[in-house]
Amino acid sequence: MSHPDVVQAAVIGVPHPKWDERPLLIIVPAAGKSPSHAEMTAFLSDKLAKWCLPDDTVHINELPLGATGKILKTRLREQFGDHQLPTA
Repeated sequence: MSHPDVVQAAVIGVPHPKWDERPLLIIVPAAGKSPSHAEMTAFLSDKLAKWCLPDDTVHINELPLGATGKILKTRLREQFGDHQLPTA
C-alpha cells in the first residue's frame, strides 16, 4: 500500500492450472488514479521475489472490512475465487 496511487491493497491466491494457485493483487486506487498491472509489478519487483509477484491486478471501490478494520480475505476469495489469470 506504499504506492502513491493505491489507498488499500490485498493479495489472495487464485487457481492456476500449473502452479495450483498464484497471487492476485486487489487494489483500491486513489481518486482519479488507475495504476496498471505492469506499473504495480514494476513497483513491487524490488520488494518481492520474482515468483511472488502477482499474476494479475484488479481494481475495486473498497475492500471488505470486519468490525475491527481487518480486511476480510474470505470475502475476497468468494468474490475472486474463480478469477481467470491472464495466460502468458
